[in-house]
Amino acid sequence: MKKLISTLSLFLLVGIVAVSAQCCNESSTCNTASKTTSCCSATPKSNDVTAYYFHATRRCATCQAVEAVSKEAIKEYYGDKVVFKSINRDEAQNKSLVAQYKISGTALLIIKGDKMVNLTNDAFLNARNNPDKLKNKLKSTIDSMM
Repeated sequence: MKKLISTLSLFLLVGIVAVSAQCCNESSTCNTASKTTSCCSATPKSNDVTAYYFHATRRCATCQAVEAVSKEAIKEYYGDKVVFKSINRDEAQNKSLVAQYKISGTALLIIKGDKMVNLTNDAFLNARNNPDKLKNKLKSTIDSMM
């Protein structure tokens, strides 16, 4: 009986983790098996690709590197075809955008219409120590959306 209960508990835990891993944040709905890139539903805005970097007023060196590398890569690869927007989520004028995308922390999102790809994990893993890897990830993601 103990073995059955522990086996059922393990399956329950694995199920909860699997469901949680499918979400970009606490309240968004996603359809992906990838841990590093999440394709999520977003409110349709346009057919243009936009990169949003959400951050707080106070930022660490990695946060600053994510913005700098992302902005540089987008400008280098796409010029004015892709817009990069740095959004301070602490400022009152940005509250509606923060709410729209259900942002609760720092995030790097690539958005086109109703498709949203979350590159936050890739950005924070690579911006400081492997910026070319982040640039390549941004390029491949944006290319697939154009």
